[in-house]
Amino acid sequence: MSIAGLRVLILGVGVAGTSALRACREDGAHAVTVDANGKADHRDVSELDLAEFDVVMASAAFAPHSSAIVACQEAGLPIWSEMEFAWRVRREGVPWVLVTGTNGKTTTTQMVGAIAEAGGMDVAVCGNMGIPVITAGREEHDLVAVEIASLQLHFTETLSPHAAVCLNADDDHTDWHGTLEAYREAKARVYRHVQVACVYPAADALVESMVEEAEVVEGCRAVGVALGSPAPSQLGVVEGILADRAFVADRRREAAELGHVSDLAHLVAGSVPPYLVTNALAAAALARAVGVAPEAVGEGLRGFALDKHRTAFVREIDGVSYVDDSKATNAHAAIAAFGGMAQGSVVWIAGGQPKGQEFSALVQAVRDRVKAVVLIGEDPAPLLSALQGHAPDIPVTRVEPGDTVMARAVASARSLAVAGDTVLLSPACASFDQFASYADRGEAFAEQARSLE
Repeated sequence: MSIAGLRVLILGVGVAGTSALRACREDGAHAVTVDANGKADHRDVSELDLAEFDVVMASAAFAPHSSAIVACQEAGLPIWSEMEFAWRVRREGVPWVLVTGTNGKTTTTQMVGAIAEAGGMDVAVCGNMGIPVITAGREEHDLVAVEIASLQLHFTETLSPHAAVCLNADDDHTDWHGTLEAYREAKARVYRHVQVACVYPAADALVESMVEEAEVVEGCRAVGVALGSPAPSQLGVVEGILADRAFVADRRREAAELGHVSDLAHLVAGSVPPYLVTNALAAAALARAVGVAPEAVGEGLRGFALDKHRTAFVREIDGVSYVDDSKATNAHAAIAAFGGMAQGSVVWIAGGQPKGQEFSALVQAVRDRVKAVVLIGEDPAPLLSALQGHAPDIPVTRVEPGDTVMARAVASARSLAVAGDTVLLSPACASFDQFASYADRGEAFAEQARSLE
């Protein structure tokens, strides 16, 4: 799949565009960059003669309805996502596994890495974290574990992983895709051309239908993960034991012990939440699909640590706990955060860039735990409307945008909390309206919480 000699138009010079530009230079392709920030060759596609190019590499910042994408399509140019480009310039012979979902994909991808490393493999864990996937795919590794979002799946055609999972497909990124249906169609593309195993949550009929309808490589199997006793071709839980009835010689009569639910106990306060067990089983299935031994699963999970901004305990002061869940950039992730915490009243710091989401289900799911809401974000209307409609008795404090937004939010939350409460930053929204990233938002929260006296 050489790109030598191709004339490549790169839309966006962020992490994806920069790594694509480097690959073009290394592989003998001619590249021109476009980005509105002025750091590229051109600020707008309209400045170019598109007939001079063979292909477009588009970063996820360019939605299908953006003027740049529309112009390229009208010019008849094929459009590659970052993932499509990465696959075409990869080091061949190295298996890839893909993880997507509205929530849990970072944790699951990192779990794949921990399990595979425990099994003796050199793993590149990449995607929306760490090293760019274009770079990781060109390096010497035994396995590439990729967190892949719907935005990166939309323009992906030839990617053919060993195994893939869609953990869930709830409302998210509808501003980018246009509709919830289009978002879910993009998610379903994770199962296209899978070689060994399409992994899915057995209790999720929507995701199961994605597997049933997928065009896969002949011989690929559907592998379910369940929270109860596994059926043949499933991974599940039997009396606290993580069991594999998919990657064993006789899956009708045998099961391999992979580890225990208690291997995850160090990750959370209180009992291990179901979503974390599902993530672990999905990661185990992906690792088993590339030949990782059963005993490596438990070893990898015992040594695993959650992402820094995923329900991360920051501190306790005056009997109030401060928890950073800035990585919750959608409603489904925020619901999971509440489910993973010990019981008690929550002062909830929420809001940001809503991404076209509807928040009624979120508010209905968490309202019994919420004592008060501190609302941040330049567009508070969608979340505020859901709170007024489904939890009108919960007091809401609006914190206006500005340089000190997090300092004011934490101060407001502190004034509302009493001993035994938790102040939880779980925004359910993207961070880019006021912060550089969800990590930047989480660090701002943690800094303010630590500064309390």
